[in-house]
Amino acid sequence: MPDFCTCGAQLVPDALFCHKCGRPLREIVTAEPESTASVPIVTVVPAPPPVNFHNRMAVRVAALMAVMATLLFFLPYLNWLAAGFFAALLYRRRTGYLLSLESGVRLGWITGVLMFVIVTILLTATVALVTASGGFSALPPEVRNALDPRFQEAMKTLQSGPAIAELLVMLFMFITLLSMAGGALGAKLSGRGQGPVV
Repeated sequence: MPDFCTCGAQLVPDALFCHKCGRPLREIVTAEPESTASVPIVTVVPAPPPVNFHNRMAVRVAALMAVMATLLFFLPYLNWLAAGFFAALLYRRRTGYLLSLESGVRLGWITGVLMFVIVTILLTATVALVTASGGFSALPPEVRNALDPRFQEAMKTLQSGPAIAELLVMLFMFITLLSMAGGALGAKLSGRGQGPVV
């Protein structure tokens, strides 16, 4: 590279232009921009919230299904299974998230726990009401005879503490297990033919 420009000015070492006349002293090579077509576009999909008691939508759906299943008490066992099943379907519909089998079981378990709480409250209120009115023996004989014999036997067993504890444990097991099975079935059927399960 020359030390002087054609205009007579002394050049700075490695200068691209003359500081006096602006004449380019060497050719500038520019890098060619990369085409954006070769860069893949990545779409970030937010991870679905875990299905647990901290997930408000899961708890709302489970509570709604627990109340509905409790109202259908005349369909024992089937109402508990259906509660877990429809909880998974409703959760899928409201959130748009596909449920894995594990998430369906968790949602069914939450539904079962809420149903157990409702049933326990109703059972406690019934026993307290019967006890406060003098017990089963205080009912008139025509009313006692009109009641189903199985109901009469159940009311007699509810007079002892160990029988109540045993009944509550059995209720918890049946309600939660059937709801979990329904939740797993609902998760499996709601994701059929859809995209990837999250």
